[in-house]
Amino acid sequence: MTAILHYLHDPLCGWCYGAEPLVRAAEAVDGLELRLHGGGLWPRPTSLPEDMRRYIQQADARIAAVSGQPFGDAYLDGLLLDPTLVLHSRPTIAAVLAAQALDARKATAMLRGIQHAHYEEGRRVVEPGVLSDIAAGCGLGREAFAAVLGQVPVDEHIEETRRLMGVVGSNGFPTFVLELDGALHAVPHQRFASDPQGFGDWLAAALQRRVASGGAR
Repeated sequence: MTAILHYLHDPLCGWCYGAEPLVRAAEAVDGLELRLHGGGLWPRPTSLPEDMRRYIQQADARIAAVSGQPFGDAYLDGLLLDPTLVLHSRPTIAAVLAAQALDARKATAMLRGIQHAHYEEGRRVVEPGVLSDIAAGCGLGREAFAAVLGQVPVDEHIEETRRLMGVVGSNGFPTFVLELDGALHAVPHQRFASDPQGFGDWLAAALQRRVASGGAR
């Protein structure tokens, strides 16, 4: 049986950061492959007006309460309130793709590194130097990472993610889609926002039901 969990995300999406415990739980499910799909929440470099920055701060407080994910003072009281902050998904998605191209096992580590650098450390993760630092922290060579970063097909990747969102009827991030032997199934991840173990158990049970019904090959 082929079992794939498609994770439609954006590195600069607060609720995707909040979903990190769910992703970790999914990675622990035997027989389940995780595939990342970056969707481009901020398709162009975007500076936030003050009211939007305040709105995001309130949303982040809800995310922290639901998920338990840490939001650092350097982000909440520094970067987020800085009028020079620029959000742009493309370079962060490219960084995840570059990490994946160098070592497929490093893709989720790069994504997490970007998220924690942004939401905990208040770093400007759209900058190449910061992304290089994160890559090095994931065990990737700086020169190799820089060389690959400019070559990954990031625009095509984002377009494919958007196409997949249309297929599954998703209009936001995060979205999880379980593929079992080619058939796509919606995953109700919201009910497990504070229960990553329950999320992992739900996924494992879905795989077991498929095997029991004759889906094993």
